[in-house]
Amino acid sequence: MTDHDPRAVFLAEANELLDRLETTLLDLGDRPDDSALIDTAFRALHTIKGSGAMFGFDRVAAFTHDFETAFDLVRRGDVPTSADLVNVSLSAKDYIRTLIEDPDATAPVIGEAILAELERLISRAKEAPETEPAAEGPSPDAAPEGWRIGIAFAPDVLRNGTNPLALLDELRELGPCTVVPRVADLPDLAGLDPESLALGWDVTLRGAASRAAIEDVFLFVRDDMVLTLAPLDAPEPAPEPALDPSPAPVPVPMPAPAQAPARSVATPAVEPAPAPAAKPPEAERKGPARSTEPRGSSTMRVEAERLDELLDRIGELVIAQARLSQLAGLHADGGLQTIAEEIERLSAQLRDTTMSIRMVPIGALFSRFRRLVHDLSGDLGKPVTFVTDGEETELDKTVIERLADPLVHLIRNAIDHGIEDPARRSAAGKNATGRITLSAEHVGAQVLVTVRDDGAGLDVTRIRAKAEERGLVAPGTPLTDQQVYQFLFAPGFSTAQQISALSGRGVGMDVVKKTIEGLRGSIDITTEPGAGTAIVLRLPLTLAIIEGLLIRVGEGRYVLPLSAVEECVELPESGRGERGRDFLNIRGDLVPFLRLRSLFEAAGEPDPYQKVIIVSVGETRFGLVADQILGNHQTVIKSLSKLHADVTTFSGATILGDGTAALIIDPAQLMAGGQIGAAADGLREFREVA
Repeated sequence: MTDHDPRAVFLAEANELLDRLETTLLDLGDRPDDSALIDTAFRALHTIKGSGAMFGFDRVAAFTHDFETAFDLVRRGDVPTSADLVNVSLSAKDYIRTLIEDPDATAPVIGEAILAELERLISRAKEAPETEPAAEGPSPDAAPEGWRIGIAFAPDVLRNGTNPLALLDELRELGPCTVVPRVADLPDLAGLDPESLALGWDVTLRGAASRAAIEDVFLFVRDDMVLTLAPLDAPEPAPEPALDPSPAPVPVPMPAPAQAPARSVATPAVEPAPAPAAKPPEAERKGPARSTEPRGSSTMRVEAERLDELLDRIGELVIAQARLSQLAGLHADGGLQTIAEEIERLSAQLRDTTMSIRMVPIGALFSRFRRLVHDLSGDLGKPVTFVTDGEETELDKTVIERLADPLVHLIRNAIDHGIEDPARRSAAGKNATGRITLSAEHVGAQVLVTVRDDGAGLDVTRIRAKAEERGLVAPGTPLTDQQVYQFLFAPGFSTAQQISALSGRGVGMDVVKKTIEGLRGSIDITTEPGAGTAIVLRLPLTLAIIEGLLIRVGEGRYVLPLSAVEECVELPESGRGERGRDFLNIRGDLVPFLRLRSLFEAAGEPDPYQKVIIVSVGETRFGLVADQILGNHQTVIKSLSKLHADVTTFSGATILGDGTAALIIDPAQLMAGGQIGAAADGLREFREVA
């Protein structure tokens, strides 16, 4: 499907509406008397129904119509909102999404069961005795004789799929109507735009229809119109003299249609806007005010593939710019160097702009987990409050997409293993309702995503015993608490006493570790017995272009992510020998270091003045000894081939200005267990495969 495929537009908008509907329903569970939330949910259902029918999703339209009919009773106050009603509404929302995504694989019996349960809940609520009998007589906002109604739509309302004649027919259903079109502002034939609406209407509605019933007719187009209401028994204002003489409009009685046409108003569901201030009818005869500001949204949809393609082109441009800068440096041509510097500045700005386009707020991801917490809380019988913070923090869309599964596992584990049952929490003097906090924040060139619970905390002794039982560590081996926590990410590792539908097989946390490492991130764990656990995911802002530090080791050149580099120092004479001390005193802090020449088996004599690059991974600092620091380098990351999948020392490669390749070192992998031998084996394997 292309950008111009109407069905593609419907699918995108339907997904947004369903996400909004889920959020609204969850909020409604917390605030059941919030009429604004009820109206928002009803508008989302109505829009999905109308748009679905318009684009051929008949099963979606039929099911949503029945769902909407039942929910309308809630909107009108005939049925109160309850936890059971919210739960079955969430199931109905899931069924609508399935009907949209895979209609052929969806059994109708599922939808029938959901609607039957919805009907049962509504019937039970309607049969419940009312605390106060409903007042008899006409609605308090009903006019004794009827209403004078002024209708003025925005010129572009037709482009949104609104059918004004269908809305006038709905007014006709409320009582006898007389409709007078406003023709004074009609342009001449040469200036007539068939896609713009230039007509307005004055309607006389007789009968006891309420103001609310009339406003409901225009519920979904109130943001694109001016609606005025005045009782018929109110004094009628004198007509405003026309600027140009024109024949007076003749009242035209509206004929009763055989069947009111169905409404298909494909307008996005929005938060309810306040009704526009009532204006005197004489002012309304001029039609809606023409704003000089452009109408419509200031954003546009772009396929993610196009953004990926754009970023690839920017990457090629950055490589070409590096080659130009290198060539300019070899020639004493001031004009060439000036052009090279200008191209470098423009390419950096274009790179930053393109990267910002790919950045999206992480709140869109966080909102998905409200439903997960809601369902798990009910399944496990553990009341849990879900709190989010830092939703405005932006992250590359690719990182966000790949972050969803790890967060699912972390939140499930936090509720299943971390949060105690209400009885244990009460016995420990804690609130019976647990708390899960999901937060994000920028720290330098990284984003920290934290999953925190207020549960019992991690049991170091129990984790170690399980690790020894599985042979992951020899009994008596000295380990820090942080090293013990890392066993939680071993494949198949679990401390659960029994296997359940949620956990116990140890297949979750290893997925978290692999995914985060694949994103060039790291994981930190902190815990406090009886107070809870926090798992922090440290992630790069982007996966495509990074600032790197170019170094030389022997004849080879390598890149270190600049975000991991703290400082660079010269290797002291005491550490220059191969058997020298493998740690440095950095302002009173002993920092271990690794000799990259030994790791990478570099040939030739080492540089007499080697440099140590101090890097940090989480809270750990260590040094990497290189022969020379060549300077900063805009690094376009190229993935290694499948043949190099087992080479974990390097996270990718990049193309330098002279056209040669340089491997990108992954500091986290070098640090893991002090794997000096593994790093050497990884580089040797890479050379053999290449």
